[in-house]
Amino acid sequence: MPSASAASFNLEGWATQCGGTTGGGSASPVTVSDANGLISNMQASGARVIRFSGTISLSGMQKVAANKTIIGVGASATITGGGLNVASVSNVVIRNINFRNWSDDAINVQYSTRVWIDHNNFSNGYDGAVDIKRSSDCATVSWNRVFSHDKSFLLGHSDSNSGEDVGRLRVSYHHNWFDGSNQRHPRVRFGNPVHVYNNFYRGNGGYGVASTCNAGVLVEGNYFENVDDPYHRGEGSSPVGGLVARNNHFVNSGSGQTGGSVAGIPYGYSLDPAANVKSIVTGGAGTGRI
Repeated sequence: MPSASAASFNLEGWATQCGGTTGGGSASPVTVSDANGLISNMQASGARVIRFSGTISLSGMQKVAANKTIIGVGASATITGGGLNVASVSNVVIRNINFRNWSDDAINVQYSTRVWIDHNNFSNGYDGAVDIKRSSDCATVSWNRVFSHDKSFLLGHSDSNSGEDVGRLRVSYHHNWFDGSNQRHPRVRFGNPVHVYNNFYRGNGGYGVASTCNAGVLVEGNYFENVDDPYHRGEGSSPVGGLVARNNHFVNSGSGQTGGSVAGIPYGYSLDPAANVKSIVTGGAGTGRI
């Protein structure tokens, strides 16, 4: 059972499992100031903590190697134009970065485990803000703000990828601020249990959460404001998944659709009262808070 303590910025959720997520850990921080410095350090071998401020323009999707922490300094550290590709690695932390105007995805995670994506802003991108797919597992997406954007968080890329994805794609999404973003908060295939808790949904025109392809999604303690379709089963041509909802708070919003079952959550976590989530999340999500 979750404890009654207030929200913290500590690592919680699925990224604490599978051995835990530390990124670059205690490695001495390296400060970079341009794209070449960022790319060379995040693609180097070994543990690294990479810090930057200002704006870095990337072209396309740039690979991130294992055992890396990439963290922006202050509130204005920005990656624009391209995105980060966390592929076939483990133990990666990405925090406190403004992602803008990306040409593919802002962050793509595939064939990777133990990933923590925390306290970032995502706006005005082309495709997904955070896509997690292709057998990835044990990830937490927390305290991010998504605004001026359509497709937020995709979990599982294809209905036909069950062979790789069943038993994996276990992700926690907590204390995110879906600020007028349109859809995929998240859109889930196969993962079970996927834990969606203590997020603030405001004015999402498409939908909040969708559970498909026999996934199991627990939607818990969230605050929905002006969201006609807070959560449902199935999406497009994808078959339904299980969705259990409890202790959510609704303001001028629909009631959502539930059914099926969800596996038990294996970790302890702190659950804030849903009625307090709006103030907690708007006061803590996004860049410049850590």
